[in-house]
Amino acid sequence: MSRRWIQNPNRCADEYLDGIEDFIEFARRHNPGATRIRCPCRRCNNTLFESIETVGFHLVRNGMIETYSIWNLHGEQVDHASSSNAPRVDNVEPIVDPNDQVMGIIQDAFPFASTNINQEGEDDVPTPIDSAEFEQYEKLLKNANQELYPGCESFSVLTAIVELMHGKIKYRMSNLCFDYFLGVFKRMLPTDNCLPKDHKHAQKVLHGLGLGYEKIHACKNNCMLFYKEHETLDTCPICNESRFKMTSQNRTTKIPQKVMRYLPLKPRLQRLYMSMHTATDMRWHKEKRVDDDVMRHPADGEAWKEFDRTFPEFAADPRNVRLGLATDGFNPYGVLNQHHSTWPIFAFPYNLPPWKCMKKEYMMMTVLITEDPGRSIDVYLRPLVDELKDLWTNGVRTYDKSTGRMFTLRAAVMWTVNDFPAYAMVSGWSTKGYMACPVCKEDVTSGWHAGKVCYLGHRRWLPWDHEWREKDKEFDGNTERRLRPREWSGDEILEQLNRLDFAPFGKTVSRTRPSTHLNWTHKPMFFELPYWSKLKLRHNLDVMHVEKNVFDTLVGTILDIEGKTKDTIKARLDLERMGIRRGLWMNRDSDKARRDLAFFSMKPNDKKEFLKFVSSVKFPDGYASNIARCVNVDGGKFTGLKSHDCHVFMQRLLPVGIRHLLPEDVVKPIMLLSRFFSQLTAKTLRRTDMFQLRHDIVQVLCKFEMIFPPAFFTSMIHVMVHLPEEALLAGPVNYRWMYPIERLLGELKKSKRPEPSSSPFLVCSSAILSLSAVASVLSLRSYLSHLPAVTSATTLPSPPPCFGLSRIFAADFSLLWPPFRTPEMSDLIRRGRSMTTAPSSDPPAQSASAATAPAMLDHVVVGPGASQAPALSSSSVAQPPSARRRHRPTDTIDTTSTDGTGASGSQPGITTLLYC
Repeated sequence: MSRRWIQNPNRCADEYLDGIEDFIEFARRHNPGATRIRCPCRRCNNTLFESIETVGFHLVRNGMIETYSIWNLHGEQVDHASSSNAPRVDNVEPIVDPNDQVMGIIQDAFPFASTNINQEGEDDVPTPIDSAEFEQYEKLLKNANQELYPGCESFSVLTAIVELMHGKIKYRMSNLCFDYFLGVFKRMLPTDNCLPKDHKHAQKVLHGLGLGYEKIHACKNNCMLFYKEHETLDTCPICNESRFKMTSQNRTTKIPQKVMRYLPLKPRLQRLYMSMHTATDMRWHKEKRVDDDVMRHPADGEAWKEFDRTFPEFAADPRNVRLGLATDGFNPYGVLNQHHSTWPIFAFPYNLPPWKCMKKEYMMMTVLITEDPGRSIDVYLRPLVDELKDLWTNGVRTYDKSTGRMFTLRAAVMWTVNDFPAYAMVSGWSTKGYMACPVCKEDVTSGWHAGKVCYLGHRRWLPWDHEWREKDKEFDGNTERRLRPREWSGDEILEQLNRLDFAPFGKTVSRTRPSTHLNWTHKPMFFELPYWSKLKLRHNLDVMHVEKNVFDTLVGTILDIEGKTKDTIKARLDLERMGIRRGLWMNRDSDKARRDLAFFSMKPNDKKEFLKFVSSVKFPDGYASNIARCVNVDGGKFTGLKSHDCHVFMQRLLPVGIRHLLPEDVVKPIMLLSRFFSQLTAKTLRRTDMFQLRHDIVQVLCKFEMIFPPAFFTSMIHVMVHLPEEALLAGPVNYRWMYPIERLLGELKKSKRPEPSSSPFLVCSSAILSLSAVASVLSLRSYLSHLPAVTSATTLPSPPPCFGLSRIFAADFSLLWPPFRTPEMSDLIRRGRSMTTAPSSDPPAQSASAATAPAMLDHVVVGPGASQAPALSSSSVAQPPSARRRHRPTDTIDTTSTDGTGASGSQPGITTLLYC
C-alpha cells in the first residue's frame, strides 16, 4: 500500500485520516490481543507504549514520524535482500548556483535573449525591444558575468547585490543600516572589488530589471492628480492651490505638496507569464479545475461563470487574468497617538490554484497613498482605472514562457475586498445612516432605536405564509406583509448614478438626490470600467470583520459587559415606547427605576464560571493564539481579542461554554449562528449547504428579534443575511476576506522605518514580496526554498490555522483533549468528516454539530485536569431555564442616570459547571 500520506503536512486531509485508519487496522491485525502498542507519533517516537485509541489520537495531533515508512515495529516483515539493494532516495533539495538563478532572472525579464527569432510565425516570438531596453539588458548581463573581485567564482556583481538586497528586505534593515554593512563588506573584500558603496548605487544596478514606480503629484486638498492632461499645471484648476510648497528662492528643485506612488500593473502581470514557475499555474482555473457541486475556488462561483457567459471572447483564452482589489489603511510608524494613515491598494490574480492564490508573494501593490484619502480615493484610483480599461480594451502583448509564444493579455477586476468603512470609500455607497446596507439599498428596513439607527424586518426573507409573519408583539409590534428586498442589477445602479450631478475628479457639485433617495457620496471610479455594471458581485462583504463585529455585539450582550452590551437603559425605554416585551421594561419604584438583568444575560456567578472555562482552554499549537491572556475573570470581560481570536471563539468555544448557563431558547439560535459561520468559512463549500445556510441565517435573525431588543441589530448583524448569497456567487470566503490582506499589511508595517527614504523603501518591500515567488526580480535561493512557487504541484502546503482542525472539531471541539480518548474516537472523526463533506438532511436544530456536542457535555469535564475533577451533581445541570429566569439579579439605577449602568447585586449561583 502507498505510504505517501505520512509526508502530507495537512493532518486533516482525507488521505492522512484514511492512512491513520489503515495503520490502526494494520496494528490490530498484526498484534492480535494486544491492548498497547508502540506510538509512532513525532513525540513518542516509537519509544512509548500507548493504547491503540491513544495512538490514533497522537497521530492526528502530532503526526507520524516521516521516516517510518516500513512498520517493522508493528509487525511488518522486512525483505532485507531487496531493501539493501534498493537505492536510497533522500528528500534533499538540489543545490542551485545563485549565478545561474540570476541569469534566469535576466532571461525572464528579457525573454527575447533566449528565444529563437527564426521560428515560423512572426506572432510566435517576442516583439523586438528598443535601444534603451537593449542597453539595460547589456548592463545587467555585464554585471551578471563580472566577478565580484578578481578570482571570485561564487558571486558575480549582480548576484551579490541581489542577495544583499533580499536580506535587507527580509530582515527589515533601514537604509542607514544597509549602507553601514555594505561599507564594511566593501572594506573586507579585496581593494579591487566591484561591490556598490551604498544603497543608492545598488538600486541603480537593479533598475534595469524593471518593476519600478511612478511619482504622481496630487493636489493638497485631494481635488485632482497632476496627471496626463494636467501634468504641466502648477496650480489646481478646482481649488487654485499651488502644486509645490513655498520654498526659498535659491532652491533649484521644487518640492510638491503631495505625492502618490503608482506601480504599473501591466509589467507585473507580464512577469507571471515570463516565468516558468507560474506560467502554467495561471491556466489552472480552466485546465485542471474540477467542475462539480463543491466550490473550491472563485472559478466555481456563479459570478465567474456568468462573466464567462457574458464575455465569451474574454473567457476563450484561459490566460486572461481575473483580478481582485483590496485596500485598507494602517499606521506605518506604530505610534498610536499619531493621526497618520497610509493606504496601499493591492491587486491579486485569481487564476492561480488554491495553494498559491491569495499568498503574499502574488499580491501586487499598485497604488501607495501616503495619507487617508477619505471620500476622494477615486482621485487616486484614476491611473489604476485607466490601466485596467486599457487592459480590457486593448490588452498588452505578453510572452508565455510555457509555450514560447506571444499572446495578448487582458484583465478584468471581479470584485473588491474591503472592510465596511473602506467599502463606503471604494463603492461610493455610504455605509452609515438609514440605508447603510449596500445590498438592500433603499429597500432596507431601518429605524431609530435607543439613540441609533437599527436594522430589523428579517421576516421579509421568510416564506409568505410563515406563521412568524403574523406575530406582532414577539417582534416589533407589527405584522409583516412585505416581500424580500429586490435585487438591483448593475445597469440599474449605473442609471441611478448617472442621474447625479458630479464634477470631474469625483467632486460633487450638486447635493440634490434623485427621486429614489440614493445615498451616494461620490462617483465610484470603478463604474467607468466597461464591464463593471455586468458583474453580479462588484464589492464584496468582508466576512472577517462581519464575524468579529457580530461576536463583539453578541458576547457583550449576553455577558452584560459595560460599554459593549446592547441591553442598555435606552434600549429598555425603547421597548416601552414600542409597547412590546413587558418583561424587559424598567421596574419603577418611587424615585428610581431598576434595570433587571435580562433572561438572555448571564448572572454574575455564571459569568465567572464562563470566563474561568475560557481561561482554562488550551488549543493545539498553530490553531489559535492564547485566548486565556485576553480573559479578565475579576473584571468580567475580555480585552485585546484579535479578529482570529473572535473567529475561533465564535465557532468553537461559545456554543460549548454557554450551554448550561443560558436558557435553551437563547442557546439554540446562538449555536445555530456558530454553525453558520463554521460552514460558511470552510475551505470548500457545497451549493446545497449554502442554500441551507441561506435558510438558517434567516431563522437565526428572526429568533434574535424575538430575544434581543431592537438596539441589538446593528448593520453588521443585518448583513449576515447576504453572506450565503455572496458565497454562492463568488465561492469560498477565504479568497474574499481580509485575513491575507491584514497579514501583508503587518509585514509592510514591520518593514516601515520613520526615515526620509521610508516611503520608497515600503514600495520596494512590496515589489520584492510580490514577485520573488515568480523568480522574475529577486529569485533567491534562500527565499525560494520556502515559497510554494517552486514546490511540486502535488505537494500542498498546510492550511491556514483557522481551518487546520475544522473536520476534527466538527462533532465537538473537546475531542482534542485527553479525557476523550475513548474507543469511539475514530468513529467520531469519521462522523465529523461526513458532516463537512455531505449535505445534512436534518433540520438545522437537529444537526450533528448542534445536537451531539450538548449531549456529550452532559457527562464530561473540560480541561487538562479533568480526570481529577469531581463529577457534576444532578442539581448543577438539572435546573430548568425558567428557574434561572425567576432568580435573575437586578441592577438598581437612578432614573436620572444616563450611562446605562448601575450597581449590580449578587446572588448565589443556581447552576454550577465545573471547568478545571
